[in-house]
Amino acid sequence: MSDSVFFVLELEVKRGQIDDLRTVMREMVDLTRLEPGTLNYEWFLSDDGASCHIYERYADSGAVLAHGTTFPENLNQRFIAFRPTRLRVYGRANEAVREAVSALAPAFLQPLGGFVR
Repeated sequence: MSDSVFFVLELEVKRGQIDDLRTVMREMVDLTRLEPGTLNYEWFLSDDGASCHIYERYADSGAVLAHGTTFPENLNQRFIAFRPTRLRVYGRANEAVREAVSALAPAFLQPLGGFVR
């Protein structure tokens, strides 16, 4: 097991929002790419374009909290326009991370077994 924390965040994408989503995604990816503790930051779009899933993996809870300070407020507001519908948090998220994401009513899943290469 590791100290990494990862998320799967699901967004609702309304008809006509795909171009806006792509623009926001590019801006967020470019800023996130600079974070040393971010190990994965990948966006996926459903075939029908109605749902976007974001897979985020961080080295530890500290990297999650650092990510939370990356985006300017106007970018955060544009991102929230794609209504978050579900958040799953995997790993050993500390209390500060739990508090930081609490507004999204996440489900937290603790490590049970397995390995990381």
